[in-house]
Amino acid sequence: MPAPSGERTTLSRDLADFLIELSIALHKHAMYPEGHPSLAPAAAGVTRRAELLLEDRTTLSLGVARQQLVIEGVATDPKHPVLAELAARLHRHHLGAVTFRRGVETAEVASVLKTLAVDAERSGQPLGLGAPERLRAWAHAQLHPLTYERLELVEEDAPASERGARAAQLWVGLARAALTAQAGNDDQPTPTEPAVIARAIDEHPRTDAAAYDQVIVGYLLQIAEELKTAGSADAVALRRRTSRLIRALKPETLRRLVDMGGDFTQRRKFVHDATDGMAVDAVLEIVRAAADSSHQTISHSLVRMLSKLAAHAEGGAPEVRPQADAALRDQVRRLLEGWTLTDPNPDAYGAALQRMARAAPARAATGGEYATEPDRIVAMALEVDTVNAHVLGAADRVAQEGRLGQLLDALAEVPESQGAASQVWARLATADVVRQLAMREPVDFKTLERLVPRVGLLAAAPLLDALAAAEARGVRRGLLAQLARMGPEIAPVVIPRLEDSRWYVTRNMLALLEDLSPLPPGFSAAAYLRHADARVRWQAVKVQVKLPAARDEALALGLQDHDPRTLRLALGLAVALQSCPDSAVPVLTGRATERALPPDVRTLAVRALGHARAPAALTTLLRLASTGRTLFGREKLPPKSPELLAALAGLASGWQQDPRARALLRRAAGSSDPDIRAAADTGERRSAS
Repeated sequence: MPAPSGERTTLSRDLADFLIELSIALHKHAMYPEGHPSLAPAAAGVTRRAELLLEDRTTLSLGVARQQLVIEGVATDPKHPVLAELAARLHRHHLGAVTFRRGVETAEVASVLKTLAVDAERSGQPLGLGAPERLRAWAHAQLHPLTYERLELVEEDAPASERGARAAQLWVGLARAALTAQAGNDDQPTPTEPAVIARAIDEHPRTDAAAYDQVIVGYLLQIAEELKTAGSADAVALRRRTSRLIRALKPETLRRLVDMGGDFTQRRKFVHDATDGMAVDAVLEIVRAAADSSHQTISHSLVRMLSKLAAHAEGGAPEVRPQADAALRDQVRRLLEGWTLTDPNPDAYGAALQRMARAAPARAATGGEYATEPDRIVAMALEVDTVNAHVLGAADRVAQEGRLGQLLDALAEVPESQGAASQVWARLATADVVRQLAMREPVDFKTLERLVPRVGLLAAAPLLDALAAAEARGVRRGLLAQLARMGPEIAPVVIPRLEDSRWYVTRNMLALLEDLSPLPPGFSAAAYLRHADARVRWQAVKVQVKLPAARDEALALGLQDHDPRTLRLALGLAVALQSCPDSAVPVLTGRATERALPPDVRTLAVRALGHARAPAALTTLLRLASTGRTLFGREKLPPKSPELLAALAGLASGWQQDPRARALLRRAAGSSDPDIRAAADTGERRSAS
């Protein structure tokens, strides 16, 4: 049955507070020297928390995993920074568990904290590998080592590489928890045979059943989680022993453990994790128990189908086994919830079907192979809100095969608060996926626009790599636009690429920086105003004029550039900005009269001179606007030309106080040519405004 809305398998508030208090106190003991005033209050705080918890229990034990703690059947969140640090510190000491007993005193807690605070890696002597007496030095507290004498998890003929410390820890922890009522003393090795453990669980008194079952299921949860991620060499023995344990348990015992006292969320997690990592026969037993504990949640027909798949996975032809194994796990994951129909078949027919399902396969099936479409796998995972490695691999395939846009459409229909959707998004919103999209031909810019904001700054590097490799102008423009939308935050990633030896990369980086307004503090494109390639110089001028303090230098160098395009750009900027540095006036004077230049360039040079205030600019403008005097002493205008009109406008806008300029403007105002009159008049209006 699905978990009720909002229900979570979490620690009680009292247990969580105790673990956090313990972690903080241990951190203080590791950080401060002995006698520091912070240590005694820290130990007292842990003692108070422990006393409250021990009011209704005789002992309080916490199991230790690499990044988690297991307490009363619940595993802590491995991402919780405080609790993960506590688990890691205890794990480095090769400890499998820590126990506090009723009556524990502050002095004992302080001594335990002092002992644990010694860094195992620095000392080179983990507590779990040291003298046993040291772990039992307190009357009401005890440290349990991770490994025990004469313990071997794998078979005697198995290679040494199959001995996994993590697997051994979990199995021994389960054995100790199961045999807790029969334990004599800790000096004797714990029996670890699956049949012995199963018998102890079956026969455990029902007086404290709830707490006992929580502890057992806590270890089974950890084992299932370990089997999901462990390599085959480390997991094979643990998987084999766990399967033997599951088979040896009585059906009613297994149902009781799976039921978890009504904790639906934890039951669901246990069954799903078991599906991912345990042997198929154990998976089938757990599914049956889940069906029974949920009042026929899974129909008998479905269980028979799974039994047939299990038979093929265990005893089928070699080429069929992996397919049957994967199919069984996939079916369990997809169909675990929601089956509430009772068995419609007559008893005799049902018994016959059951025998058929358990029968070993006679021969391998023949025919073609039909691979499940990755799109369908991800869609089903989103539908049932369940994700595993197969689903994430399918999402990778969708991205690699160029159908990411369709998958993003599906994700858009699912609330992001849903666990499956958030995990798939986390898998897709990466720099690697951005790189795949940006390097694919043709580039799917619509999908990039949806993905890049989720990836954030990490998307800049793959987009810049794709930009450097792009050959088509349209692709470069699209990538530049995408990068520009990311904003000024990517400037620190862009600036180092200016040093690329390829001119077009440098030019593109300057173009991108031009769009990332404002420019980063302290940035200057001055070094590129003298670049060997004219296209880089042209772009550098555009960027540098955006910096007020560097504008004059950029214009001066641009006006001196021999590249016509760069010169035209600098002239246009000078006119548009109505700014002409004095250092550029000699160059502009030559440009304005250089007959080898196109007329429009000469006209721009004259217009730029109109914004200069150096005397040399006035001299040039007067020369361009006059050809001397008539016999009657009046100023004589040259024939109408764009240069004349520009010169008159320049004189009118900035030099009306000069007597020579006023004489020429009066002559122009009396001209019969309307364009000449307009140039002088426009200049006057500009000056007035």
